[in-house]
Amino acid sequence: MRLSRFWLLVPFLVAGGWWVWQQQHPTALEVSAASVSRGVVESSVANTRAGTVKACRRAKLSPSIGGQISVLPFAEGAHVNTGDVLLRLWNHDLQANVEAADKGVQAARAQRSASCLQAAETRRAADRASRLRQSASISVQELDKANTAAAVADATCKAAEAQITLTAAQLKAAQAQLERTVLVAPFAGVIADINGELNEYVTPSPPGIQTLPVVDLIEPGCFLASAPIDEVDAPNIKTGLPARITLDAWRGRDFPGKVTRVGSYVIDLEKQARTVEVELAFDNPADLKDLLVGYSADVDIILETRRDVLRIPTEALFDKHYVYVLTDAGTLEKRKIGVGLSNWSFTEVTEGLAEGASIVTTPGAAGVAEGVAAQAKETTDE
Repeated sequence: MRLSRFWLLVPFLVAGGWWVWQQQHPTALEVSAASVSRGVVESSVANTRAGTVKACRRAKLSPSIGGQISVLPFAEGAHVNTGDVLLRLWNHDLQANVEAADKGVQAARAQRSASCLQAAETRRAADRASRLRQSASISVQELDKANTAAAVADATCKAAEAQITLTAAQLKAAQAQLERTVLVAPFAGVIADINGELNEYVTPSPPGIQTLPVVDLIEPGCFLASAPIDEVDAPNIKTGLPARITLDAWRGRDFPGKVTRVGSYVIDLEKQARTVEVELAFDNPADLKDLLVGYSADVDIILETRRDVLRIPTEALFDKHYVYVLTDAGTLEKRKIGVGLSNWSFTEVTEGLAEGASIVTTPGAAGVAEGVAAQAKETTDE
């Protein structure tokens, strides 16, 4: 009877012994850890939304008047030179107006010649009448008549001169109207897109409504990255600051660049953070040969760089100034540290840690707390 009672107590005795052993020999928590090292720490600013690769010069061209396309000499992808005709609308009527205006100028010049010759003749006649009057050969009335005829002829000559000016202005107006039917390349470039075909009718955009351009012209071989920066960070950005540009099309590769322009106003889009547009140039010309306009781009603008300083992975930091240190005794110690420059990857340590110290890189993981027994499951020296 007593023996059977003993066996009933055995499980409780074993459990109690196991509990006592666990208290004296707790299981070490496996944590991700990294060593405090020396290296480069940068203070940088990144874009809030995806940026875009743009051409240095891009012209979206459309005729300023409506009409039927009669000439479309280039296809998409063609290279054109400055001044090349990209599109011409049917304009025979406007050409006729130019020719008529030109003939009007010629006629006005001929009329001026005739009028001025006549004025010269009447002036000579008036001079002769004046001499005859001095010898009393003609009456005063005849002299007045001769002088009046000369004055009228001079006025007719001047009117003919004014008519030339008028017809020349009409010619310029007709030529300007004709030029509105022709699109010419404002710079040498590549035709990226054409929205129109021969004999199609195109119309200019109505006020307040933007329509597709007929010809989209891009300058080849010159690209920049445009990215929105939060308004809070914008005051720290100056032209000339170095930057790293990353493109989704080339993952894992950084393109060096520098800031060339900071927007002069804040962009306020509904339901989006207010931003300032920043443009960056690519430093290496060899990087431009494979770029395409429209690639998405992210930028990391470097505000300040410090070299050979103590640093820790930024993810190891919590509550702004605290880390968990893995002590030699195998326990976690919560320690306050001084921090300097910081970015997404590294944070500078100014006090509180020594080089080589092991710290937890996942302070928010389950079970991580001061005094807990722990061991590093992986150590990475960055």
